[in-house]
Amino acid sequence: MFSLGFDIGSSSVKAALIDLKSNHVMDVVQYPATEMPINSPRQGWAEQDPEVWWKNLIRATELLLMRKGDKVISQILGIGISYQMHGLVLLGKHGEVLRPSIIWCDSRAVEIGNLAAQNIGEEVCFDRMLNHPGNFTASKFKWVQDNEPDVYNKVKKIMLPGDFLAFKMTGEINTTPSGLSEGILWDFKNNRPASFAFDVFGIKEDMIPSIVNTFSRQGYVSSEAASLLGIPKNIPVCYRAGDQPNNAMSLGAIEAGEIAATGGTSGVVYGVMDHNIVDRYSRINSFAHVNYTNENQMTGVLLCINGAGSFYRWVRETMTGGMSTYDEMEALASKISIGSDGLVILPFGNGAERMLCNKDLGAQILSINLNRYSKNHIYRASLEGVAFSFVYGVEILKELGVNIELIKAGNDNLFRSNLFSTVISTLLKCEIHLVDTTGAIGAAKAVGYTLGIRTDLKQAMSGNKIEKVITPVLGEESKYQLAYKHWKNNLEEQLNRA
Repeated sequence: MFSLGFDIGSSSVKAALIDLKSNHVMDVVQYPATEMPINSPRQGWAEQDPEVWWKNLIRATELLLMRKGDKVISQILGIGISYQMHGLVLLGKHGEVLRPSIIWCDSRAVEIGNLAAQNIGEEVCFDRMLNHPGNFTASKFKWVQDNEPDVYNKVKKIMLPGDFLAFKMTGEINTTPSGLSEGILWDFKNNRPASFAFDVFGIKEDMIPSIVNTFSRQGYVSSEAASLLGIPKNIPVCYRAGDQPNNAMSLGAIEAGEIAATGGTSGVVYGVMDHNIVDRYSRINSFAHVNYTNENQMTGVLLCINGAGSFYRWVRETMTGGMSTYDEMEALASKISIGSDGLVILPFGNGAERMLCNKDLGAQILSINLNRYSKNHIYRASLEGVAFSFVYGVEILKELGVNIELIKAGNDNLFRSNLFSTVISTLLKCEIHLVDTTGAIGAAKAVGYTLGIRTDLKQAMSGNKIEKVITPVLGEESKYQLAYKHWKNNLEEQLNRA
């Protein structure tokens, strides 16, 4: 018996096949090999075509199953879905996509969110939704109402990216409490959609999909989808969650106090809490975790840095034409001393940054000396700049009462960089464990919990291997602290100017 797991990011679709009996990973694939484009028709905008996600998911499934044989395919018992958070997908009355998805790093709705908070009442927002509306899904929908009335008037359903892909598989239109919470559409006080805010966002009650549990049979693969995917029909979609709650679960961060991180296109630190944490400045956000229920209100406190892997990828493509590997770049960066000889890079070039109070600084290279610095300095200052951004954000989490003693991170992103991880470990005085798993693997394993094959989530996520442990560098803490202080002073100077 087997399960499929999908992780739909803004860069690619990952697909995993799990043997549910042993929890063994049979295979993981990614498609496309090069990153999916993000369209930016205007400064600060970011859009993708949801139908492209679906086509890439079909192709990823084909690659995953092409050598597995009919016996394996006929024994697939369920599907799990992880997806990029906060995106807006709009469907018309015939199930057609009405416009490109406004995705997570799009900045156009910042001011709309600010106005919505005033109209709802900021205390009400924090008390009942745990968040300022900000630049999340609900605010993006209000932007459509204000700026694209022809589209707005055709809207039948508001969906998140994962809701859309489950719909393409099953024909069912539904969502989860966790999903609604990431769109700032969940009333934590009353455990239901935040209908008290609908008028402010231009939402009609029937635009919200029906609600299903995160771990449940959410629909069954249709004949049409089965033909496209090359799998039997009537397989249930058993799990759905946003990529960051899913990533935390995949890494084993399920119980209160456990911390997960990722350094992909964006950078995230995610702490699991058994009590609500609210940041009145909205630098961090709290959402329903995967195991949130009315009786057990587990939440995830999320720090997000838009300009993380996206910035380092830009450096690679711009400076090497994509010809150098990240390992080669790190080898050159390692030739430069801690602090990059004073060169400062602020990597915030992927839209408004929540932890900077939604300011859009753009990426910046500061204090560059053309007679002194080489590409090696750029590489080191880039990795340090992203790492320092994580530390800056964790300082906010600590200020709000989140204790961080151990960070679990995936072994398929920026944390693979020893230079990058060592900076964070040393400055935060904590270990970092690199775990050999992915979001797609976690989504596939979650199927075992829904179907009752695993008795609890910890057991469902079992089998992960710790690939590497990064520890603080003893004896050089002062060098890292001095470099971070210099970087932080430059950041705060730019913030004061913005």
